[in-house]
Amino acid sequence: MMRLVDLRGQRLSKSGYQDIIPRAALDVAEAMKLVEPILLRVKNGNESDLIALAKEFDGVAPQSIKVPRTELTKALKELDPAIRSALELSAQRIRKVHNDQVRSETITKVVDGGSVTEKWVPVDRVGLYVPGGRAVYPSSVMMNVIPAQIAKVSSIAVASPPQSEFGGLPHPTILATCELLGVTEVYAVGGAQAIALFAYGMENLCEKCDLVTGPGNIYVAAAKRALRGIIGIDSEAGPTEIAIVADSSAIAADVAADLISQAEHDVIAAAVLITDSQKLIDDVLQELVLRVARTKHSERITEALTGIQSACVLVDSVEHALEVANAYAAEHLEIQTKNSSKDAQQIRNAGAVFIGRYSPVSLGDYSAGSNHVLPTGGCACHSSGLSVQTFLRGLHFIEYNKEAFKEILPTVITLANSEDLPAHGEAMSVRLENESSS
Repeated sequence: MMRLVDLRGQRLSKSGYQDIIPRAALDVAEAMKLVEPILLRVKNGNESDLIALAKEFDGVAPQSIKVPRTELTKALKELDPAIRSALELSAQRIRKVHNDQVRSETITKVVDGGSVTEKWVPVDRVGLYVPGGRAVYPSSVMMNVIPAQIAKVSSIAVASPPQSEFGGLPHPTILATCELLGVTEVYAVGGAQAIALFAYGMENLCEKCDLVTGPGNIYVAAAKRALRGIIGIDSEAGPTEIAIVADSSAIAADVAADLISQAEHDVIAAAVLITDSQKLIDDVLQELVLRVARTKHSERITEALTGIQSACVLVDSVEHALEVANAYAAEHLEIQTKNSSKDAQQIRNAGAVFIGRYSPVSLGDYSAGSNHVLPTGGCACHSSGLSVQTFLRGLHFIEYNKEAFKEILPTVITLANSEDLPAHGEAMSVRLENESSS
């Protein structure tokens, strides 16, 4: 079911571990060539071009790209009450966690009469992408919308692919969740064309966005890479991944179920177990045989678990396992060890860390309060998950009075001349020449 990687007796570099536990092949550069014509069609086109692209890629032609408000209210009215209650409870927890991420204004008194104030200012407008495809993701609506709202972004738009079974509208649960959260600007457009619509805008349809966030397939990632600079992006999200650091105290059924849960997303999803217990590996493999056979998406899960990107990694100790985990930098990292809380403190590189038996990744996917839009493909070494901070920019306000200015003037002139930029110094000294007029 899963390949075995034996690292006992081996201490490798970060790149060495990454070579042995590779991600699935994902050629974003090649995908960029494929999406380039799509981006140009959207940039130079109109709504009819978007409808034609939907027909071509989604198999349905929406009546309109912008979803009428009546469809949002209808979707919420018809939403299963149990699903609505679950969404409301999850949204409440997400808000609670993300409210604590709000940044306060900081005033630094550099000298008497000279200060620098840092204010956190929201971007003006964001486009939030919610994928369709194999699954429905109202959770992704919440994970994108709620931090943007807390950041006080004034203009929020959502795009999600049109669905043939719903007459060219996005899935009704997506529409209902948008209505529940108070987002009324929703577009039935998916893939690279959705990112292009947000990046370029379209007259009489959609205003250009400053920032685009949200996960998607390789073509969405390629479009984000191609359009970065025209818009800001959160990240180029790749296929989902889970790594589990476990010792002999872990319960095989738990571990197997958690590996399956992420393999369920995609045939190139990564599932990695890192343990010092051969018995746990044997027991997990037995559990996988039983559980995969009886789960709904068994074919997809089997392909993911047997792919090069998934493995059972046997190591010398928990310390060794944590070393491997830091090198791998998983999107989701579970710690299921005797001393899970203590061991988790050794983690530096992960999108999110799930500690102990009762903190599975599935909890974070929906209702822990944390955000599930996380860095993939090893990007957790340098990037963070989606947060309120994603939608904010730090802006400095500098204010010096005359006395503070005169005190620092010689220093600035000296540094300007040292860089052979004398006009910079003259922009300082001119204020003394005209001091009487100030």
